[in-house]
Amino acid sequence: MKLRIQKIQHIGIPVTDLNRSVAFYESLGFKNIMNSQFEIAGEKGGLVNMMQSGEVIVELYQLPASHLAEIAARKNGHIDHIAFDVEDVEACYEALKANGFNPIEEAPVFLAFWQKGCKYFNILGPDGERLEFNQVL
Repeated sequence: MKLRIQKIQHIGIPVTDLNRSVAFYESLGFKNIMNSQFEIAGEKGGLVNMMQSGEVIVELYQLPASHLAEIAARKNGHIDHIAFDVEDVEACYEALKANGFNPIEEAPVFLAFWQKGCKYFNILGPDGERLEFNQVL
């Protein structure tokens, strides 16, 4: 079998407070391009927002209140991090710090990846998801 996967369509992230997460991603420049509701195990009340920045789409979804414990109880299936390409990692780092974000690293970190290396740093989203900002050098 040869699949013709072309690109990532979206990345789904379970959240505990959809409004808080939407506001967080909007502060990073994402736009809300779709919102809807869904059912889980026959129960209404699931909420979902698709957030887009450029070609990147992040699906933020909140389970109905009776299912929120499922997110905390998961032992697998969570995303370790989402990495975004940026043109200038140093400028991005300073802009996020100046706007109240708290990068995990004290400065962008160099890795000997790719031909000339890359630099990256991370911030945390409202539910602890790591967002990596990465520049391939």
